[in-house]
Amino acid sequence: MKKFVLIVNALKDRNLEETRSLCSYIKTRGGSCTYLVSVDEQERIRKIHAQDIPKETECMIVLGGDGTLIRAARDTVECNIPLIGVNMGTLGYLCELEQGSIYEALDQMMHHEFMIEERMMLCGLKETQSQMFHALNDIVIHRTGSLSLVVLTVYVNGQYLHTFQGDGMILSTPTGSTGYNMSAGGPIVDPKAQLLLLTPINSHTLTQRSIVISPQDEIVIEVEKRRMQQDEQVEVSYDGDHGCWLAAGERICIRRAEKSAKILKLSRVSFLEILRKKMQTFC
Repeated sequence: MKKFVLIVNALKDRNLEETRSLCSYIKTRGGSCTYLVSVDEQERIRKIHAQDIPKETECMIVLGGDGTLIRAARDTVECNIPLIGVNMGTLGYLCELEQGSIYEALDQMMHHEFMIEERMMLCGLKETQSQMFHALNDIVIHRTGSLSLVVLTVYVNGQYLHTFQGDGMILSTPTGSTGYNMSAGGPIVDPKAQLLLLTPINSHTLTQRSIVISPQDEIVIEVEKRRMQQDEQVEVSYDGDHGCWLAAGERICIRRAEKSAKILKLSRVSFLEILRKKMQTFC
């Protein structure tokens, strides 16, 4: 492995000092390297397009944090190129490397000492639109603005499941189980698992729990009108970024994406060990 692209959050790497140092290190060892800025120093998010990544690229190194890595995986999924994250912010679950270990890690990668994990992704399509969105962590249907609850009817493979009342609904992958899903009371799942998690947000039912669904299932969520005098509208977010709006009567179809994200791993440390360390840190 010799050909790299760095995807950088410039808020975490001010003046791109670490980025330029890494590029120089790679080139001195016979590799090639270029970089793309995902978030600039004015806090503006720049979408990385698949066509921005050179075809000969063998690995994308993401400098920032879990959010930067998630966005990069989602936006470049069509490239089918593995990613590895360098944590330059607070503690996360996805970024394997820290700043102090990146140069040793580069030597490992150049000597082909790594593994690749396949992480399932989601895709969502509003019935009245043609643009499909992807997510590595989760797709969230949630209320905005007013404090009133929203009513969402869920169908699985065309069969009515339930009508939920609350602040919204999270459709999460196993990778996203430690994100918003966990905060909403959903289960933590090994990121290599193959399943979908359906977790209500602040449900107005005392007995409401997450539901585990097969990755082959297709989920349709419809926004119900709660009051005749109000026009209900909810937002659909993909990995925390805005995707579209849904008005009362509109539906969104969510299913497993055809392609998976490829996460490059250098350590054989298990997910359970990582989870244990994170839980001790946050206690």
